[in-house]
Amino acid sequence: MFVDLPQQLILFAAGAFVLGWLLSTIVNSVRARRRTSKRDPRDVRIRALEAELRIAQGDSGKTQTKLKRLEEELKETTVGLERRDHVITEQQSKIEKIQADLKDSVLKTRELRTELAERATENVHAEAKIREVETELSVAHASTDMIATGILDYRLAQDEEDEEQQSADEDEATRVSQSSH
Repeated sequence: MFVDLPQQLILFAAGAFVLGWLLSTIVNSVRARRRTSKRDPRDVRIRALEAELRIAQGDSGKTQTKLKRLEEELKETTVGLERRDHVITEQQSKIEKIQADLKDSVLKTRELRTELAERATENVHAEAKIREVETELSVAHASTDMIATGILDYRLAQDEEDEEQQSADEDEATRVSQSSH
């Protein structure tokens, strides 16, 4: 059947088909342009708002995730700060205790130095007194030794001095009496 038809008719039918297809495409594009130009601006606004809503929801999800992460970091930082504050407080109390101990030690050292100076002074005075006593003892010991050996006899020496004095007085009295005669 198709073979029996003249070739012109086949070409004419194919051309009509192509022409119909072209006309329908053109008509559809014109209608589409009219539809877009006839679209309600509210529909465009709704579609834009829906798109913005989807974007905002995506950003909101990201922001919430970021917020949770920041809250966790804040908790960790807060715990770290509390620990540091606790450590700082302990260190300050230790420093205050050490300063108080240092002040007490300085005061005790000063007291001990004063006491040591007083004892050194007393020691010097005691040594001087000991030397004086030792000197007196050595003199007394030497005197005792001299008396014991007979070198120094106060009784005899005093008697001899008295005798010498008397003999000198007698000699003088004799001279005076001779010279007066």
